[in-house]
Amino acid sequence: MRLDAWEVEAIRACLKESFGEDTKVYLFGSRVDDTKRGGDIDLFVEADPLPEDWLDRRSRFWICLQERLGEQKIDILVARNPDEPIERIARRDGIEL
Repeated sequence: MRLDAWEVEAIRACLKESFGEDTKVYLFGSRVDDTKRGGDIDLFVEADPLPEDWLDRRSRFWICLQERLGEQKIDILVARNPDEPIERIARRDGIEL
């Protein structure tokens, strides 16, 4: 996994602030492969139950991440449809932070 410990802690803190305690976040995509370089940060968020204001919470999460990690490409996928191929990939290949 190509994230520093402080980055993982920042992601967890922002998740807690934006979505609450009972939410999980997974890193997936190129950043889980130590042999690759660069790449954006792909995050998959699972909240049970999904809050009605999930879109606002995702926006707050992204803003918090930009403030704490610095401006960079971060993609946030919120679990809404387990049949979507990208959600299956994120669950299968992702690393829970």
